[in-house]
Amino acid sequence: MALHFINNRGVRSASGQTLPVTDPATGQAYDTLERGNAADLDAAVRAARECLAGPWGKLSAAERGRLLFRLADKVAQHADELAAIEQRDCGKPTKQARADALALVRYFEFYGGAGDKLHGHTIPYLDGYSVLTWREPHGVTGHVIPWNYPMQIFGRSVGGALAAGNVCVVKPSEDACLSLLRVAELAAEVGFPAGAINIVTGYGHEVGDALARHPGIDHISFTGSPRVGTLIQQAAAERHCPVTLELGGKGPQIVFDDADVDAAIPFIVNAIVQNSGQTCSAGSRLLVQRGLYEPLLQRLGEAFRGLRAGPPAADLDLGPLIRQTQLERVRGFLDEVCRDGLPIVAQGQVVAEASEHGYYAAPTLVRDVPPQHRLAQEEVFGPVLAAMPFDGEDEAVRLANGTAFGLVAGVWTRDGGRQLRMARRVKAGQVFINNYGAGGGVELPFGGVRSSGHGREKGFEALLGFTTLKTVAIRHG
Repeated sequence: MALHFINNRGVRSASGQTLPVTDPATGQAYDTLERGNAADLDAAVRAARECLAGPWGKLSAAERGRLLFRLADKVAQHADELAAIEQRDCGKPTKQARADALALVRYFEFYGGAGDKLHGHTIPYLDGYSVLTWREPHGVTGHVIPWNYPMQIFGRSVGGALAAGNVCVVKPSEDACLSLLRVAELAAEVGFPAGAINIVTGYGHEVGDALARHPGIDHISFTGSPRVGTLIQQAAAERHCPVTLELGGKGPQIVFDDADVDAAIPFIVNAIVQNSGQTCSAGSRLLVQRGLYEPLLQRLGEAFRGLRAGPPAADLDLGPLIRQTQLERVRGFLDEVCRDGLPIVAQGQVVAEASEHGYYAAPTLVRDVPPQHRLAQEEVFGPVLAAMPFDGEDEAVRLANGTAFGLVAGVWTRDGGRQLRMARRVKAGQVFINNYGAGGGVELPFGGVRSSGHGREKGFEALLGFTTLKTVAIRHG
């Protein structure tokens, strides 16, 4: 049984209710977790505020950094254990689960070294005045963590908040929280004071709503759907609580006819099948200049037909989706594709060893998708790639910017001037030229524009969002 983690110990829910933990590879329940409510969330906030007023608030930035470094070392020592937990909880292939554990190490290392570099400024002003600024933590930060990358998003969110001097209350997805509970235990083992990291499990409409409305939460970081992000923001706005939102995307891969196709194809494929397509930054739209359209689709079709989905331990190209409702969502998009007569170029396969009760979807490449079709506009969150042609640079920009989202885009061209023009014209928080994702990039600020959200996570920029700026003006004559 997985318990809440409050004040450095496991805690039962005030209601006594639990939720099943389901293995997405088999569809079978194998554990339980606590079904939290507002009372549990309040207990976590109280523990956090006591820690902030006590031991955590007395630590220097350098001391906080040393704790994060110790936690990074501890996570590295337990990387295989954490990867195995996340693999079963989320259905990730072995290589992906282990990559997530190692990314968590890197986040703690990065923020461990960054916290004491968070400096203020002096400002030239009137004669007889000295003006300076310094950065202060918000206080208690709330973190709503999704199910697709629990460890990675915990690292980039909680790691940055702790480095900046905040204490944290975390609400992970009810579909994937076991790895985070274990990380919190490891944090206690290396010396994080009780109340610095608190985790309350349960449903979003119960625990998540309580977090968004709690007057003791001073800042909220949310990663999830635009619909829920709107609800979080509305609830927080009632008490003027700042919010950082990362709300998904419909990332375009824009391929011009002078692109290095051999280099592009592995990136294009990986960007839609990584984590079974359940990635906010997935490259889910393929925009190809017309002269290259047919030959590129032919080669991509060959690549897709070779893809295999299967049991996580088999370490294939992709594992199962997270849950039955997500599988039904992906199937719904594909049913609409068939109903509207859109050509399917190729599909991968679900291997025979996969359980018939698991949530497996074959990766699918669809061509000639109209720009306003649902498949070209909405986030599938599954391994489905929508391809469409364009004629020139202006049309490529119109198509790329033709959705409500703006998170990540990829541009493939050897033309240096075009690279810079496209990077400026495409509306996205990150633009990758002749690559996609840059290997995760712990150091690279990440976030979106428009319906993809606002604020930035990752990199040094995240620390600014987890602080508030204070100006001090001293009149000394």
